Amino acid sequence: MYNYNPFWALTIFLAVAVLGFFLFRPSKGWFWVINKGAKKDKKELIEDILKLLYHSENEDKPVNVNDIARILNDDEKEVLESLSEMAEVDLISLSGNHVKLTKAGSDYALRMVRAHRLWERFLAEKTGYDEADWHHIAEKKEHELSAAETDLLAAKLGNPQFDPHGDPIPTNTGKVAPINGVLLSELETDTIARIIHIKDKPDIVYKQIVAENIHIGSHIRVVEKSPERIVFHAEGEAFVLAPIVAANITVSVLKKDVLFEENIARLSMLQENETAEIIGISREMRGESRRRLLDLGFVKGADVKIDLPNPLGEPKAFLIKGTSIALRDNQASKILIKKS
Repeated sequence: MYNYNPFWALTIFLAVAVLGFFLFRPSKGWFWVINKGAKKDKKELIEDILKLLYHSENEDKPVNVNDIARILNDDEKEVLESLSEMAEVDLISLSGNHVKLTKAGSDYALRMVRAHRLWERFLAEKTGYDEADWHHIAEKKEHELSAAETDLLAAKLGNPQFDPHGDPIPTNTGKVAPINGVLLSELETDTIARIIHIKDKPDIVYKQIVAENIHIGSHIRVVEKSPERIVFHAEGEAFVLAPIVAANITVSVLKKDVLFEENIARLSMLQENETAEIIGISREMRGESRRRLLDLGFVKGADVKIDLPNPLGEPKAFLIKGTSIALRDNQASKILIKKS
């Protein structure tokens, strides 16, 4: 018969805790060191540096050598070696601690930005990956495409001008369409606008926006503005954002005579015993997912109601054109309705 020994139990627990510390402690744990070494080679590091410099220069926020190692969270020695190699082949110019792209470096960086944004468009239109995952997947895949393969991907997607976040996709000649709009944080109360761009960095802010189900293409009306918060209505919901978060959203201001319909809502908000009319499908629902919803009958003018509620919340079954269709909330939230 087994006898419980508190001393040995404590000893085993401490041994496991110590092993876990050495394996998983932030940045320096064996797991992170091994994983970090396996996931990035010199070419990837150079391309990541080029992209970082491109974005920082484009936003007029210059970075130095120390900033690059910190932002990319890479080994400082490897970053310095990469910068030295990049300077030798005229991708960057180094002046003390300051780093700047050359013409060749800027052209290379644009090719990486093009590959990244095309990958995000592909993930949005052709796969079922969650929106929050597009950026990180594209960060990996962008390094795998040659210039010819990038052009083939662009052609397959119909040579789009913008990625799913509203960022312009550079052409194969390096031309970049401008984003003509203003920041949501700058709008005055009662302004009506349409969301045209959502920055995907910093990651923590982008994930908050995604979690709020804020979509590109949505019409909004600002109802409150203060140093502490921005409140706006969109698609039947009220959204409250800190100004620093709202500054990651760009909008196009609409004319004052544009009608803002307060009674438009999302299908996910429909309650039992309510009937609604389909107004349309959000632009955030793209490609095959969009076509599937249209094929199932979620077309403009169709009547819809809840056919079978789910005690667990989702998926819910909606009755449309005599057929019961089950949808999850993240799907139903992208279908716009007007309640009867």
